[in-house]
Amino acid sequence: MVQKLKAFIFDFDGLIVDTETPWYYAFRDIYEEHGVELGLELWSKNVGTSFEEFHPYRYLEQMLQKEINHEQVRLLSEQKYEAYLGQASILPGVLELLDAAREKGIRLAVASSSTRDWVHGYLQKLGLFDYFEVIHTSDDVKRVKPDPELYLLTLQKLGVEADEAIVFEDSPNGLKAANAAGIRCYIVPNEVTRGLEFTMHERRLSSLAEMKI
Repeated sequence: MVQKLKAFIFDFDGLIVDTETPWYYAFRDIYEEHGVELGLELWSKNVGTSFEEFHPYRYLEQMLQKEINHEQVRLLSEQKYEAYLGQASILPGVLELLDAAREKGIRLAVASSSTRDWVHGYLQKLGLFDYFEVIHTSDDVKRVKPDPELYLLTLQKLGVEADEAIVFEDSPNGLKAANAAGIRCYIVPNEVTRGLEFTMHERRLSSLAEMKI
């Protein structure tokens, strides 16, 4: 029996703000400068998780068959990323959904594989930080998505059962984590993840603007 809905748990990158597509563009440019193509399907392996699935520095070294200066690549990627990101803005439907959920008494949380400084910084910059009762990041767990630890910890902190919550995710890694935690998952793919395979999800939305409570 499905319990009363009590909580929404949001991923952050690519769902609240599209911080993922600019990273792909940044590394795609760096690869092109070395004469190597970086396909979206390859890059997407690390979306919603860490560099364990696909490490862009090591892969470039494999393709070039020589070592590269990781610090130089890191600095260059950050410069390009900032240029592509521009003025970060909240994705469509996010603010409206947060307001509607708060009106209905639905509790709100973020569970992200990114770092605490990254997530907290953007949420504060965008004026969204105070919406969320719980914010868990990679700093709070041993294993990030697709491991369910982030979601299990968030449920525990909220004091709700898995069937009393809905997760919103943009990546297959996030969906796997939600499924492993036993939480219903609505997927909202972005430009980088739109072509990826999503299985066992509750619903697919083109944006959070489609979500009605």
